[in-house]
Amino acid sequence: MKFDVLTLFPEMFDNLKQSIIGRAQEKELIDINLINIRDFSTNKHKKVDDTPYGGGVGMVMMPDVVYRAYNSIDTKKAKVIYMSPQGKTLNQKKVEDLAKQEHLIILCGHYEGIDQRILDKIVDEEISIGDYVLTGGEIPAMVLIDSVSRYVEGVLKEDSVKEESFSNGLLEYPQYTRPEIFEGEKVPEILLSGHHEKIKEWRKQKSLEITKQKRPDLLKE
Repeated sequence: MKFDVLTLFPEMFDNLKQSIIGRAQEKELIDINLINIRDFSTNKHKKVDDTPYGGGVGMVMMPDVVYRAYNSIDTKKAKVIYMSPQGKTLNQKKVEDLAKQEHLIILCGHYEGIDQRILDKIVDEEISIGDYVLTGGEIPAMVLIDSVSRYVEGVLKEDSVKEESFSNGLLEYPQYTRPEIFEGEKVPEILLSGHHEKIKEWRKQKSLEITKQKRPDLLKE
């Protein structure tokens, strides 16, 4: 899968060179291409924003600069996503749906946002990571890339995504590892039994209990 990210701060994405996502890039399972919108400014000072028409605080990113950056990408078969608090909230179903795409273009706003005309022209969908406002779209874009990449074939073992939280509508069961006894607390006996069917049933029951306790709204859904 290919991700093209339109941003004013490409250096913020260095974190995606680490861990699972970093290894996925090394294996060429995913391709993250960062496009600096500022490179497409024709202003001698590389200006990319201006004051809003109608007045108000802050600055708005100019549509022509964003459009030139967008046109530098091969947009065939690409879905354009704008990270915005006004978008639909990202959830597991949306993550899995996006993972089926071949090419995502992610537009990151900053300051007071982006001129509405360019959003109307190029954006297919707006996505939010929660009902709060951040200083820019870079962190939400990283959240989107990380969550979607995990569902790209080969990035993780298939069983890893089948049993995690939200994949089956429930929260994940508790996990344990060595040592068998820690601070007087012992690993549940069932996990040491070797009875795979009983372990599977225990995990399902624990998932239900944890979901009921922490996220009862998921059970209603």
